[in-house]
Amino acid sequence: MRLILLLLAGIFVNNYIFSQFLGICPFLGVSKKVETAAGMGIAVIFVIVLACAATWLIYNLILVPLGLEYLYNIAFILVIAALVQFIEMFIKKSSPSLYQALGVYLPLITTNCAVLGCAVTNMQNGYNFIEAIVNGIGGAGGFAFAIVLFAGIRERIAYNDIPKPFDGFPLALIGAGLMSVSFLGFSGLIKL
Repeated sequence: MRLILLLLAGIFVNNYIFSQFLGICPFLGVSKKVETAAGMGIAVIFVIVLACAATWLIYNLILVPLGLEYLYNIAFILVIAALVQFIEMFIKKSSPSLYQALGVYLPLITTNCAVLGCAVTNMQNGYNFIEAIVNGIGGAGGFAFAIVLFAGIRERIAYNDIPKPFDGFPLALIGAGLMSVSFLGFSGLIKL
C-alpha cells in the first residue's frame, strides 16, 4: 500500500513541476506540441528511474560505507550526465525526428533539477531501493503527465484569438500558473 501511495504522491501531490517547481525549463520549452512533450516525458522517465536506481546504489553502497556522504551532489550529477548522454545517443540513432524536435532540451535533461531532485529526495527520506525506484517512477510519471497535459492545452490555445500582449510565452506562464494552482488541490491528500 505504501508503494502505491508513494507512486500516486509523486504524480499528483508532490508533482515536480507544479508542487516543487523543478524542471521548469524543459516544461516550458518543449510543451508546444504533444508529440515532442511525450518524447521528452518518456526520456525523462527513463533517465529519472535509472538515475534513482544508480544514485541509490552509489550513495548507500559506496559513499555511506566510505564516509563520503558529502560528495553525493557530485556523484549524482556525474551519474545523471552519463545517463543523459546514453539517452541522447539512443534517441539520435532510433528517432532522428524526435532528436531534432527536442533540440537543445535533450542535453538539458542533465541539468533538469527534477532528475537531481528525485535522487536527493530518495536520499533525504531514507527510502530503500524499491521505494526509491517507485518514487522515481511516480515523480517522472508526474513530470510526463504535466508536460503532455500542458502541451495539449498550449496546442488548443494556439489557434484562439489572443490579445497581442499575452500571445506566446506570457500566456504559457499564465496557463502554467493556473495548472499549478489546480494541483495545489492535491496537497495534503497523501501523507507518507
